[in-house]
Amino acid sequence: MNKEYSMTINNQRRSLMKALPAAGMSLGLPAVAATAPDPWLQAQAIVDHVSRPRNFRKQDFNITAYGAKPCKLAKVKAWVSHEDQEELGTPAAGATDCYAAIKAAIKACNAAGGGRVLIPAGDWYCAGPMVLLSNVNVHLAKGAHLYFSHNPEHYAKYGDIDCGKNGKLTISRWQSNDCLNYSPMIYAHGQDNIALTGEDWSSILDGQGGVPFNDAGDSWWTWKGKQKTINSIGQGTTPNFKAGKMSENTENPLNAESLSMVAPALTEEERRLIQGEGGKWRADAQYLPALSEAGVPLSKRIFGVGHYLRAPMIQIIGCTNVLLQGYKVQNTPFWQHHPVHCRNLVIRNVYMHSHGPNSDGFDPEACDHVLVEGCTFDTGDDCIAIKAGKDQDTQYGPSQNIVVQNCIMHSGHGGITLGSEMAGGIQNVFAQKLVFENANWKTNPLNTAIRMKTNMNRGGYLRNFYVRDCTVPNGVQISPSFYASLPGSPIQSKTVATAAGAIVTFDCDYTPISDNVRIRPPIVDNIQISNIKASNISKDGKTASCFQAIVILGPVASDYNGPQPMPPVFPVTNVSISDCDFGTPVNAASPWFLYNVKNMTLKNVTIGDKVHNTTLSA
Repeated sequence: MNKEYSMTINNQRRSLMKALPAAGMSLGLPAVAATAPDPWLQAQAIVDHVSRPRNFRKQDFNITAYGAKPCKLAKVKAWVSHEDQEELGTPAAGATDCYAAIKAAIKACNAAGGGRVLIPAGDWYCAGPMVLLSNVNVHLAKGAHLYFSHNPEHYAKYGDIDCGKNGKLTISRWQSNDCLNYSPMIYAHGQDNIALTGEDWSSILDGQGGVPFNDAGDSWWTWKGKQKTINSIGQGTTPNFKAGKMSENTENPLNAESLSMVAPALTEEERRLIQGEGGKWRADAQYLPALSEAGVPLSKRIFGVGHYLRAPMIQIIGCTNVLLQGYKVQNTPFWQHHPVHCRNLVIRNVYMHSHGPNSDGFDPEACDHVLVEGCTFDTGDDCIAIKAGKDQDTQYGPSQNIVVQNCIMHSGHGGITLGSEMAGGIQNVFAQKLVFENANWKTNPLNTAIRMKTNMNRGGYLRNFYVRDCTVPNGVQISPSFYASLPGSPIQSKTVATAAGAIVTFDCDYTPISDNVRIRPPIVDNIQISNIKASNISKDGKTASCFQAIVILGPVASDYNGPQPMPPVFPVTNVSISDCDFGTPVNAASPWFLYNVKNMTLKNVTIGDKVHNTTLSA
């Protein structure tokens, strides 16, 4: 690992553990490579750079040598999606907890200079996090099924930071805000040359996100709370959630009654802006962003026990030379993979299957040089969502130099998505040879294939995004889904299909009512999409591929609520769509929707029975 990089990450960790008021220095990543005349030459250079083989010592550390024993399974009625339950296997009462054995094997492997920690074939139970260390490859054999405990309290027992009644917590990020929280089930911080691999898709990492952990039948997924999308199909409810239950969206009495209690230096005007009206800001999902906006240090952003922020399944922070390959991950409590501030990362031939709330497949955040290759996504949220910080937590800079290729997207919200948390910026992203399969189109369709989402809160920039040679064989959702708009917005609620219904969706007004602070206009420029072919399906008496082919909603200036003068609000610029066939939209009279867009060029674009060659602004 680069010495400066290592010092930065580990100094941050030590500083926080001493409860100092800062989260550590930010790191200047290598300069972005100049965009080549042919941008796909730059994409190939990224692939070549990150594909160098990872090397590990030739020594195995079998977890059974450290006390691990396989477990027997019992059947339990569990949630498998937002709305469906099935009988699933789960470790039976009295199963041997392999947490200590796995930890000891990883520690011994690291101390020996590296090697491979082997999880053999069989069913295994782990009631705590697996923490990866440098030069260690944790490998699941063919037929190895590792069940992580579905009890949240098991992830507040082993963290490095003792937060008293909140538990022993871990430095984490939740939806791109820094926090101390439940540990992810698989975690690494500041490590180099690490790998998590499987023999094939019978090598399974199981988060048990829909398995009940109490007598009331609540699971990790219950903590999502109320759904906000209007006309969501197959995801209209949250497993076992009812009004009045605690969730991430329920006002939490453990949180401060006023920001003045935790951020006394704020002016009254600043406090009112961040808190908004009423007490909704005290719900955990709003409270954490408020702490970021208020400049509250990481050491005081304490969640864990008594709070409802689900940790990612696999979270890797500040690591270099990372390989994720050849396994299946399923039923995760929250995002499936969340690398943060990592460099030289490859995820290859991984099957991501989780239909629960926020079950994004792969969310690289503020990462540089990433390859996603040969993966299959079957998710309850975005398949891939590239992110880059939120509110004031932009110290890690942009996400950049990312290639996604030869992947299949069965279901989810967006197939290839940028945002919504992107305050640090996203640039140089390349996606090619993707199949937006939409395998569950009858009951739980892919909402949109190519998606960008930001707003006046998330801000940031997106530039140099290239997509080519993709198919959409079963279209996308053929009915529109919406987000509510702010009062006075020119975009009326329930009128623009930004949540679902278009093959290409660029939404710069993403769920605006969720954010109290709206002071950062986003910038979107230089988007090139070519050779996308969509096919129709027949459903509900309609033969169509989508509701509309293209929806581009640029920044909405009236959403701004900060001090004057208002910063410039730029339109979405330089979007080029060429050599595409988007099939037949239900809304044939309006095959696209544009707002605050300048110079969108359509060249040889077929929509329905018409070929378009035109330049549009709105």
